[in-house]
Amino acid sequence: MHDIRAIRENPAAFDAALARRGDAPMSSSLLEMDAARRAKITAAETAQAEQNKASKSVGAAKASGDEAEFERLRALVAEKKAEVAAMQAEAKELDTQLTDALARIANAPAEDVPDGGDEDDNVEINRWGEAVELPFAAKEHYEIAGVAASMDFDVAAKISGARFVMLKGAVARIHRALAQFMIDTHVDENGLTEMNSPVLVRDEAMYGTDKLPKFGEDSYQTTNGWWLVPTSEVPLTYTVAGDVLEESALPIRMTAHTLCFRSEAGSAGRDTAGMLRQHQFEKVEMVSIVHPDESDAEQKRMLRCAEGILEKLGIPYRTVVLCTGDMGFGARRTYDIEAWIPGQKTYREISSVSTTGDFQARRMNARFKPAGGGKPEYVHTLNGSGLAVGRCLIAVLENGQQEDGSVTLPAALAPYLGGKLTLTAEGILA
Repeated sequence: MHDIRAIRENPAAFDAALARRGDAPMSSSLLEMDAARRAKITAAETAQAEQNKASKSVGAAKASGDEAEFERLRALVAEKKAEVAAMQAEAKELDTQLTDALARIANAPAEDVPDGGDEDDNVEINRWGEAVELPFAAKEHYEIAGVAASMDFDVAAKISGARFVMLKGAVARIHRALAQFMIDTHVDENGLTEMNSPVLVRDEAMYGTDKLPKFGEDSYQTTNGWWLVPTSEVPLTYTVAGDVLEESALPIRMTAHTLCFRSEAGSAGRDTAGMLRQHQFEKVEMVSIVHPDESDAEQKRMLRCAEGILEKLGIPYRTVVLCTGDMGFGARRTYDIEAWIPGQKTYREISSVSTTGDFQARRMNARFKPAGGGKPEYVHTLNGSGLAVGRCLIAVLENGQQEDGSVTLPAALAPYLGGKLTLTAEGILA
């Protein structure tokens, strides 16, 4: 959500930020709506003052016995009351229209975000590990002999349709182990508080975290109005909605492992094979609520938390900063971590770590009281995958695959797999 006062003060800067995202200028139309809204508010206040003045005179006219003046003033009071009500209703409608217009405009990019039109203009800033091509024909995750029998897309399609998967046996256990390993690392080493959050949320939570009103088609809504979360960013961030926190309570750092649901609207034909792009998946999410002065440093800290998971698993990756044309709607700056996937001979996104600045905080009115006094200020909110569990499973299986169809698993998972670090070609942990 943008601050209309900031747009009034510097409309050119606002339009310049929109231009960096490839959007047309909007300050003129927004300021016209704002001026009309404020004019109605002023007119309503003037009419209210006239109503109050006439109301005070009614009693005096009655007491003096001037019946004609009494009736005139009483009629004037009724007229002004109706006028005030009408103007207040018009002002409220204009305010709603302005708020809705502002809510549909993407966040302004941070100054250091590279300009660009799409993912081809993203800038690599880090690379870890060697993206080695295997000495045999690498298979995709669902083709590996030890995996194929335990990753059933046909049964899932019978139950739910396309873009679902049924995991079983050893592969299901590895998937669960990865999630536990991520959560334990974030809690024990990275200082995050584990949360067990709802996956059904109200409109207000989706709106407050910028998933509504513009992107409703990307998520699933139940018949009684709840939304299935696209990520636990929604419930975790919304925990502070409407709050005025003590500055000493910041930062708040949370993590949760949840199911996530996305309609994948507009992705027809993309990544239809395997479990890269599913309607239902699991993710370990990180969310931070911080003082504005700390948000840039916090984003880098969260990025290292996510990168550290891949390093512990021995998965080669690269980190890119997204350009203005590839960033999400609510982000000021986003870092993507892309894991090396041998079966596709490419890097694929496994985590996005974004700062939204005060964009979400304005939508949900989340503030803090400065320790030195003064008016409450908006907090800054950040979110990041730490990591997408299914995509991490893909990376682990493909990078660990052997020519005989078995998979060598990362040593970091030993405590979660009873010390068994080989998935045999028959699909058994050994």
